[in-house]
Amino acid sequence: MIKKYIGHNPEFGMFVLRIVVGLVFLVHGYSKFSAGSDTVAGMFATIGIPAAMLMAWIVILIEFFGGLALILGAGTRLAALLLGIIMVVAIFTVKFKMGFAGGYEFDLVLLGALVALLLGGPGKNALCERE
Repeated sequence: MIKKYIGHNPEFGMFVLRIVVGLVFLVHGYSKFSAGSDTVAGMFATIGIPAAMLMAWIVILIEFFGGLALILGAGTRLAALLLGIIMVVAIFTVKFKMGFAGGYEFDLVLLGALVALLLGGPGKNALCERE
């Protein structure tokens, strides 16, 4: 019944998913950059991530440029893979012990969206339609 009113357009669905998830990561990367790599590295060090400063820069760059890549639809699968790795690490190093609600549920939703983008690719309306 809903299909009758809104049609069937999985390509537009992937477009919306790319834009929203890309925006989330772009903003998170920018906020980490704005906070400063020392702040991010300090947080990483307190949770036991080795080479905290290097990892801080890697996460900042992947979140910012990965988010931008998703928005543009360029390098979507690689961006989704790298961002997915960050989400898995975040879930198991920080969020899991906080429980589902108020803990890892948002990261899990992002991870699911990234898996969908990894498997589905950028779709149409992307800078690079087929990767």
